[in-house]
Amino acid sequence: MRVLSSSAYCSAASAAYPAAIPIRRRRSSSVACLQNTSIFVPEVDKAVDSLYSEFRSVDNLVASNTARVLKAFQNARVSSHHFGGCTGYGHEEAGGREALDQCFAEIFGAESALVRSQFFSGTHAITCALFALLRPGDELLAVAGAPYDTLEEVIGVRDSNELGSLRDFGVEYREVPLAGDGGLDWNALNVAIKPQTKCALIQRSCGYSWRRSLSVNEIGRAIKIIKMQNPDCLVMVDNCYGEFVELIEPPMVGADLIAGSLIKNPGGTIAPCGGYVAGQKKLVKAAAARLSAPGLGIDCGSTPGDIMRAFFQGLYLSPQMVGEAIKGSLLIAEVMAMKGYKVQPLPRVTRHDTVQAVQLGSREVLLAFCEAVQRSSPVGSFTKPIAGATPGYASEVIFADGTFIDGSTSELSCDGPLRVPYAVFCQGGTHWTQWGLVLGEVLKSI
Repeated sequence: MRVLSSSAYCSAASAAYPAAIPIRRRRSSSVACLQNTSIFVPEVDKAVDSLYSEFRSVDNLVASNTARVLKAFQNARVSSHHFGGCTGYGHEEAGGREALDQCFAEIFGAESALVRSQFFSGTHAITCALFALLRPGDELLAVAGAPYDTLEEVIGVRDSNELGSLRDFGVEYREVPLAGDGGLDWNALNVAIKPQTKCALIQRSCGYSWRRSLSVNEIGRAIKIIKMQNPDCLVMVDNCYGEFVELIEPPMVGADLIAGSLIKNPGGTIAPCGGYVAGQKKLVKAAAARLSAPGLGIDCGSTPGDIMRAFFQGLYLSPQMVGEAIKGSLLIAEVMAMKGYKVQPLPRVTRHDTVQAVQLGSREVLLAFCEAVQRSSPVGSFTKPIAGATPGYASEVIFADGTFIDGSTSELSCDGPLRVPYAVFCQGGTHWTQWGLVLGEVLKSI
């Protein structure tokens, strides 16, 4: 869409009315071509003006990924009869489940996929995938440093006595620390794989660490190094926040299994719940058995109401929603760096996930930032976010998420652990202009 300048807009508006139609001059002076006055604060206006080429690149990414999604929908012959829900065992919904699984598999370059409302978080989907791959005596190796906080108890590194953790089932665990630049330590990875290393876990996004996210090409390079040392070592990618940020996905470069959440990128801000795993067919079946039960696998599970339609529609919208989130992250980085704050990723750097971290330096500023985001949200703007203990997290965490779907990070939100360096992690947004408005409130508050 072509954006008109102030004068061009006024001329176009006048030309749209025939001369015979009187125009109320008294009222037009009060309106005064409102576009002459920006609704954004000067810092945001300046940033937007400087990001034209980056925003255009994001639009090209959105177009390419939309074409990929559209092709998958057409190949699966998606129709309105796939949108109906079901109850009980869910046997009557097979057509919708199969079509959605087929779409996900094709879009992500995988043999098979499992997309279910019964996954209640990304952590749950990743857990089912890990338990599908690992057995007592095996070793899990995290090759991108410490995993996200909520996986620590799943693995058993924070509480080794946690009932039902991988360690409780006799699975050993190691980590390969990140390199000094926040990326993978290639030298360490070259000698990291042992005969008992059954699964290598790669976290694509930054999590709550001050590190950069990994590109799919970097993930592909890591997979080659892992497989050269042990061809039988399976590679699992935590794909949260990374879907549709690039033109390719981890299964396309050799990942054996990936997992993620539908209230992040691939739900397109529409999906009300759910998660997915995708990859080799036999591994997806193993994850399905962990989610349900051996013998039931992918064939059971109801999705009552309108959830299937939301899953399909959200997936179709995902490339566009991710594009808006990327634009928002570019804007956050530009504005906050301009104000002297450390940001990760740096301004105008190519994105590999939808998370933008800002190092705020103190508890008070972190709280103020999140409170400003909450005040600027469409839902719960009158509430004040309070830091506190949250299941699965090691530290106090504050969340600002005035979202239509509870906890949806595909919608505009931010959060951060109350620990040094007091960084806030911003993500999501249905349109970048909301971040433009939010940043004005943030700058006033901090």
